[in-house]
Amino acid sequence: MSNSAFKTATLSAAAIVGLASVVFAGDAAATEISWGFLIIGLLGGLALFIYGMEQMSDGMKKTAGDQMRSILAALTHNQLLGLAVGTFVTMVIQSSSATTVMLVSFVQAGLMNFTQCLGVILGGGIGTTVTAQLIAFKLTDYALLMVFIGAVLRMFAKTERMRNIGDIILGFGILFYGMKLMSDSMKPLRMFPAFIDLLKGLENPFLGLLVGTVLTALIQSSSAFTGILIVLAQQNLITLEAGIPMIFGANIGTCITAGLASIGTTREAKRVALAHVIFKIAGVVLFIFWIPAFADPIRTLGAGFSSGTARDIANAHTVFNVSIGFLFLPATALFGRLITTLLPERPTNPAFELNTRHIDDRQIVNPPVAIELARAEISRVALLLGRMQRSIIIPFFSEEERKDEIFPSLSLLEGIDLRERKINFLQEKIKAYLLKVGQQPLSQKQSDEIYGMISIVKDMESLGDLIHRNMVPLIPKKHALETDFSDEGQEELMIYHEKVCKQLFLLKEAFSERNPEKAREIMLGERKYLDLESQYRIRHLQRLLHQRNESLETHEVHMELMDLMKQIIVYSSNIAKTFVTSTL
Repeated sequence: MSNSAFKTATLSAAAIVGLASVVFAGDAAATEISWGFLIIGLLGGLALFIYGMEQMSDGMKKTAGDQMRSILAALTHNQLLGLAVGTFVTMVIQSSSATTVMLVSFVQAGLMNFTQCLGVILGGGIGTTVTAQLIAFKLTDYALLMVFIGAVLRMFAKTERMRNIGDIILGFGILFYGMKLMSDSMKPLRMFPAFIDLLKGLENPFLGLLVGTVLTALIQSSSAFTGILIVLAQQNLITLEAGIPMIFGANIGTCITAGLASIGTTREAKRVALAHVIFKIAGVVLFIFWIPAFADPIRTLGAGFSSGTARDIANAHTVFNVSIGFLFLPATALFGRLITTLLPERPTNPAFELNTRHIDDRQIVNPPVAIELARAEISRVALLLGRMQRSIIIPFFSEEERKDEIFPSLSLLEGIDLRERKINFLQEKIKAYLLKVGQQPLSQKQSDEIYGMISIVKDMESLGDLIHRNMVPLIPKKHALETDFSDEGQEELMIYHEKVCKQLFLLKEAFSERNPEKAREIMLGERKYLDLESQYRIRHLQRLLHQRNESLETHEVHMELMDLMKQIIVYSSNIAKTFVTSTL
């Protein structure tokens, strides 16, 4: 949870309890309650609860962060797999909103498509119930023991993994201690009839739904709001019938974070946020009209636990999300078409302006995702380089005016100029982004990857300069000769150009797929293509010795062009080496 969400949560709690103190100030029973200490205990407990949840989440993300990134990146169109992945990832980061925000960023980056996200969104709802199940266990008596164990591991562990486990245990202990403080603060309210009557009024399903939606939207965490409900239930201040509609509201309110994250994103990314809202609202509509009938099996399910209503509320949260997950999973294609109809594609014009497409400042605090987004942006740089290289060879063999392959309104050379400006712009933006990510708590592997990527994008920018500053000036030089390359020379240049394009294509693929094998293929090709350049150089010199007129007149341009393409081969291999060493 962000600092702003934390402040909102505490202020909301203060407002609620403060309002209660004003409303009940004239009641005789109210004079027996110290509202000041009650508010202090509740706010302090809530602060510890949220901080503990955040600490536990950070520890789990650091422990499983890179694996989580790999799992998300490996998603297929199998929606059942998506459901499982969504459950696991949300269980780790303890927020379905955070999972959906992550999906918005991944879709924005082109790492996933909208259809793949639907199963993950449904799984996210299931994963967020794990936290509620854990806090429903009455472990408050052992909270300080967990704090002690976690602190000892955090201070004395010799490995980063054990320190992260210490963070998890420490956060879990702080969370439960916060619950204990809130629970103890609320004990006087058990004997306060006016407050009990107020909570019973929440058994009205639509009022409870509204309260749950609004408060969760303010707190931006359904887990935190569910924790508050469980504390109320542990003090017998709330019934299951009042808790269920508020749980439903919490599931709707948690969508606000993803909605905010989708502002200013692509159309597909907005669809992810809308899908989150539609799934939750559709699920609530299915359940809201038969709450008493829903409550009975929930009580039966929790009959074996001593936690009573607290466990029943956690179970209701779980059953609701599991039910809508498996009910809607077979219909994801139908939901996808509905959402696409509601948010259709807008006609787009070719974008000549300089901008980033993938990196997202909101994910800087989440290094595994931020690194993945930067990698997608670097893949885009490699794509631009490949297009520049494919275009640059054409004017050497034809003086006919050619149009850009992507932007027909531009000439071929104008397209090269545009891409060179884009690469320079992206290099600066990616470098600045990665340096900000580098200031976050990182594992050694993540640090290596970040600084490797900074080096890579600088080398890519140098490749763009090589094409733009060195190859482009050769074009008028060649046209001034009014002589074509020899047939053999033209064939050699074309063949070598294809090899260079292949290396740049593999470079793009290595980044877009996060595939070290493609990078190794580039490294293996370097030696082979350098030998090929030597062979072509010897053949060209032999043609000069035989006084071939075309070879004599085009010699300087031929050799410079071949040498520049050889430099691209070497640069590409160096980039591939950095990629392999920083990724593994």
